Amino acid sequence: MATSHYAGRQVDIGEDGFFTHPEQWTEDMAPEIAAAAGIPELTSRHWEVVRFMRREYMTNGDSPSVRVLGKASGVPVKELYQLFPKGPAKLAAMIAGVPRPRGCI
Repeated sequence: MATSHYAGRQVDIGEDGFFTHPEQWTEDMAPEIAAAAGIPELTSRHWEVVRFMRREYMTNGDSPSVRVLGKASGVPVKELYQLFPKGPAKLAAMIAGVPRPRGCI
């Protein structure tokens, strides 16, 4: 297991860069994670998706797929790809500090 530093705190991450302990995540880490992933600023729409990812993970124990994001988050799939161009579910999960969604390559 590797570690990384966000917002001045050390967190545990897996080989794929996702948090291994989602409870270590805080909202002030998200902008740093996003910037490292090529998203220079998190807009209110980004935050809507990031917070949805967290809620879904904490409620269901799984990170939602793109399909679920598009249907349940209130952000259409087309917009998700504009907000998170390198793969909405995967990138939003990483920024939200939750595990990679199943089915994401």
